[in-house]
Amino acid sequence: MARNNDSSESSINIIRSGTEINGDINCKGDIRIDGTLIGNLNSDGKVVVGEEGVVEGNITCSNATISGGVKVKIEVNELLTLKSTANLVGEISTNKLMIEPGANFSGSCKMGAVIKGIDGSKGEQEEKRERTA
Repeated sequence: MARNNDSSESSINIIRSGTEINGDINCKGDIRIDGTLIGNLNSDGKVVVGEEGVVEGNITCSNATISGGVKVKIEVNELLTLKSTANLVGEISTNKLMIEPGANFSGSCKMGAVIKGIDGSKGEQEEKRERTA
């Protein structure tokens, strides 16, 4: 069976163990890093950092699963999963976050959508109480 060299949306880019990249990566699909990336990573798909994977820089993607060591500012549009072997140092910005027992996280986290009333403005219940008092 002949292999087609056209890139497909379902293909996964892989940085294998023992490979070190110094520079930025931009990709349309999913990417798995089992090697080392020193630089920024922008992906329209899912980013997976394997147990042996190391990333230092910024990551922007739709979904991410971290099992290795990362020192990053990470922005995930949907779900960020930190596996039990993960070691993340940096800033997280995500819609949803799942952390398995054993994972290490040191830094700051901004998560989810804006909740009404959380910005310090009075909620409806407080305003009603003040009017009736």
